[in-house]
Amino acid sequence: MKNVKKIQLGHDGPFVSKLGLGCMRMSSIWGGPTPDETESMATIHVALDNGINFLNTGDFYGAGHNEMLIGKAIKGRRDDAFISVKFGAIFHNGQWLGLDLRPIAIKNFVNYSLTRLGIETIDLYQPSRMDGSVPVEDIIGTVADLVKEGKVRYIGVSEITADQLRKANTVHPISTLEIGYSLAERGIENDLLPVAKELGIGVVAFANTAEGLLTGEMKAPLAVNDYRSHFSRFQGDNLIHNLVKVEVLKQLANDQGYTPTQVAIAWVNAQGDHIMPLVSMSRRSRLPENIAAMDIVFTPEEINTLNTTFATGAIQGGTYLQR
Repeated sequence: MKNVKKIQLGHDGPFVSKLGLGCMRMSSIWGGPTPDETESMATIHVALDNGINFLNTGDFYGAGHNEMLIGKAIKGRRDDAFISVKFGAIFHNGQWLGLDLRPIAIKNFVNYSLTRLGIETIDLYQPSRMDGSVPVEDIIGTVADLVKEGKVRYIGVSEITADQLRKANTVHPISTLEIGYSLAERGIENDLLPVAKELGIGVVAFANTAEGLLTGEMKAPLAVNDYRSHFSRFQGDNLIHNLVKVEVLKQLANDQGYTPTQVAIAWVNAQGDHIMPLVSMSRRSRLPENIAAMDIVFTPEEINTLNTTFATGAIQGGTYLQR
């Protein structure tokens, strides 16, 4: 493996790895078993060794377990890691209850995160999404106060609209927009991505394989106990239709000696120098394949095939999972 290249997040923002490591799968978030901690920590260590310094977590991942895991993994290597933390989501026994974005809650959340991570400053801090219950100005203004206090370095946002992004950026410079983006999920290309580019905001793109749809390994029908079976994209005729599209991806990948997952990641990577594929991993064996995907260069014909096959609206049904 070799070190991945760096990108800058926002105007005058930090330089971080072009490939981000999503740490969510290293903890139990939907009530399942906790993955092997030794392997998860080894994955973080190997990622850091190969220049992947952007570690993405949420204070609600495993009820704080994810932050504590990262804290252990970066002990003695703080300068090698750039820590991105989402806040605001409220869970109980693995069940989503809603959001708490009140300023008083944010000030509480950040101190717990700092303690669990064992650090003095969070590199990137961001609300996990907006729900309209608290004005954007109050949320970003509170995080801006944390920047002044030295508890946060940079501010990001996640799961918001183009108008909210503009509003947030007027309160304090926004470094990143974290959002789901893939061949199967391209709706943000119409308004949100152009605004982010206009404002010079880096894009941290999660769900590059659309919850496994683009891995080429999914079969219809899904098992009843598969969490994805609750979403219309993976149900009945929708799934059958969508898997036909995936066959084109599989063929293109096979012709070039890649995996479908690599092509899916590479397509996101190719959408701009300001866009970072954020790939969730909990096993170090996944790292070589994902790092190699960052070196894939498509021909104009291949890009046209992918963009035509997976044009906006080509994938039927929807899904939503907070990373």
